[in-house]
Amino acid sequence: MKKLKADSDDDLRPHYNLQPLLRKGVLGKYAERYRAGTNLVLLEPDVAKAFSSDKDVNEALRLVLQMNEIPIRKKRRVEKLAA
Repeated sequence: MKKLKADSDDDLRPHYNLQPLLRKGVLGKYAERYRAGTNLVLLEPDVAKAFSSDKDVNEALRLVLQMNEIPIRKKRRVEKLAA
């Protein structure tokens, strides 16, 4: 087995030829599909500590959405009768 030079930054072995792959490849071919199905949100550290997994975060957000669907009824003001 041949030893590779220590100063070489190339991790690929010399007999691998990537030129045919690079010629036919399309940059960003699936990028739009990936973006359509992905929504990343960065949580602040204090908020992230409150949740142990992404499932817990999703459950909490679903509860917030359900709470927003509940109609808020205003209390009627009771008018004082003049004596």
